[in-house]
Amino acid sequence: MIDITRVSQLTGKRHTLKLPLTDDQLADGLWYMEYEKMNVQDAFPMLDADQREFIQTGITAEEWETLGGDE
Repeated sequence: MIDITRVSQLTGKRHTLKLPLTDDQLADGLWYMEYEKMNVQDAFPMLDADQREFIQTGITAEEWETLGGDE
């Protein structure tokens, strides 16, 4: 488990989540997404959709719910 901090692209707020990854998995996954155009769900199959969204955009599930993003 590692703490990952991102700034939300929706609100500009800084959030930190503890995710079930190692530093190596995060580095490898982001490298593939950047250079090989791997889909985030392929790079991080162990994460749920909300966790993958957070890695990409910094947007939390709570922010989506507040804005009605699940509708």
